Parts: sequence; structure tokens; C-alpha cells
Amino acid sequence: MRLGRWFVLSLVVAFAGLSATAHAAVFNYQTPMDGPSESPANASPGTGFASLLYDDVAHTMRIQANFTGLTGTTTMAHIHAPTVNPFTLTAGVATQLPSFSGFPLAVTAGSMDTTFDMTLPATWNSSYVTANGGTTAGAEAAFASHLAQGRAYFNIHTSTFNGGEIRGFFRLIPEPATLALAAVSALALAVAGRRVRNV
Repeated sequence: MRLGRWFVLSLVVAFAGLSATAHAAVFNYQTPMDGPSESPANASPGTGFASLLYDDVAHTMRIQANFTGLTGTTTMAHIHAPTVNPFTLTAGVATQLPSFSGFPLAVTAGSMDTTFDMTLPATWNSSYVTANGGTTAGAEAAFASHLAQGRAYFNIHTSTFNGGEIRGFFRLIPEPATLALAAVSALALAVAGRRVRNV
């Protein structure tokens, strides 16, 4: 019985290690965007959704965003970080200024799908690079940390709301494989615990 328990636990640990190695390179962050999430909040009927796929091996971030119903035309869009507290307050701009390349300007609805090389200075606000060691590698490391902590948000500025009409804080979305691994691991540990109690 003791050997069976350790065998099950070893399989769980090995499977977890292999899964983490295979899937740890790409992190999926998503956020809905609206006026009430702005600071200060507003009553804009505009809505949007953004996803950010961060690849820590290729050093890229793919940003996909769509938005509609804005009261003003778009003037800028970028990611701000880091806020002092997660999912609240405001922060300076971390990414390129004045707006992401590929983001549609002077419209009330639109979309973008652009992949950025995080090793290039053009991807970043130079002030963010300076504040994080003076290198793009330092900016990337800080940005990855700020994303993981819930301290980075996507902001769309318009002619009606110069400070931002809609925004949303990025949240990590677990992959289905990660959720399945967690379920299998929990089941295996429960079975192992039951066997120990029955010895």
C-alpha cells in the first residue's frame, strides 16, 4: 500500500512538471472594458474586450482588441502599469505612445490584432523602460510581474473622454489543460490519502 501511494504521488508530480514545462511559455490575459471601470468612472455606453498573449520565450505579446459604441472618436490606446493596488486606481503608460501601432484611430468602433516584439524599444514607453532598469529586458520582466499582479490595464482614450472612455484590468485565464491537470492531481491526492487511512 505504501508503494502504491508513493507511485501515485510520483506520477502526479512528474505529470505536473512536464505539463508546466510544456505550457509555461504562453500566458493568456483577458479583460472586458467599459466606462464604469474607468477612473473616474463614466456612463459611456461603449464596451470592448482585449486579450494579451504573452510569450516569455519568444518575448512577444499579441494584443487583440475590439470595441464599439464609444461616444467620442478614438485618440489613443495603450496599456498602463503598474497601479499601486491590483484592479484599481491609475498608472502611467507602460507601452508605446501615443497609441499602439495597428490600433484604429478617429473611430467609435473597431478592432486590432497586433503582435509586438518586447525586445524592441518601440514597444515601450521610454519612461517605463527607464523606471525598470533602463533596458527592454527589465521592462518586460516588470510588465510580466505587473500583469500577473492585476496591476495593468488596457485604456482607450477618445475625443469625449481625454483620460479614457473605457478600460479594463487584465486577468490571467488558465488554460483548459491546466484546469484538467489540477483536477487530476486533486483526485490522485485524494485516492492516495484514502489508501493511507486504510492501511
